[in-house]
Amino acid sequence: MSSFGKIALFIDGSNLYATSKALGFDIDYRRLLSEFQGRGTLLRAFYYTTVIEDQEFSSIRPLIDWLDYNGYTVVTKLTKEFVDATTGRRKVRGSMDVDLAVSAMELAEHVDQIVLFSGDGDFRSLVEALQRRGVRVTVVSTLSTQPPMVADDLRRQADVFIDLADLKLKVARDPVDRPGSREVRQPPQFLARGSINRSDRVE
Repeated sequence: MSSFGKIALFIDGSNLYATSKALGFDIDYRRLLSEFQGRGTLLRAFYYTTVIEDQEFSSIRPLIDWLDYNGYTVVTKLTKEFVDATTGRRKVRGSMDVDLAVSAMELAEHVDQIVLFSGDGDFRSLVEALQRRGVRVTVVSTLSTQPPMVADDLRRQADVFIDLADLKLKVARDPVDRPGSREVRQPPQFLARGSINRSDRVE
């Protein structure tokens, strides 16, 4: 067993998407799970994202469904789209930051390490609070873009910083490889049956 012991992943979906796009590749979420399962005992992998209310089809829906069937605990929140009166641009109001932080604090006593996939500086105080509880925190984002996708204070607060660019060979998806219906029906082999508590989801 890894010296890192019990691990939980907390993925800020929109932030990780923006980071991987800035680096020029897509995440293969099956490979990502396998990579971190090999670093310790993976207890849970949370994926947080917002879904626009009243949108007939969301481009993220197929990904959410795939993740939900393949070992991730998906937490979603409905958000509202509006037009900014000043700029005239369409914007989305809503954030998953509080939801992620509350779940991380609740799980802190059950894990040795939390891996946070986000570069959002708002999470610095969460990282500090987790560390006070004895949890080792790894932040995954990137310094390889201009400007960097990770806030400097978040990177400095983390026990370990992993540049997503350095994980590319391990977690990048082959451009022609997209999740199919056959994949969706197969649960990952390394997660014990019943290890995902569906009540954690917010519909």
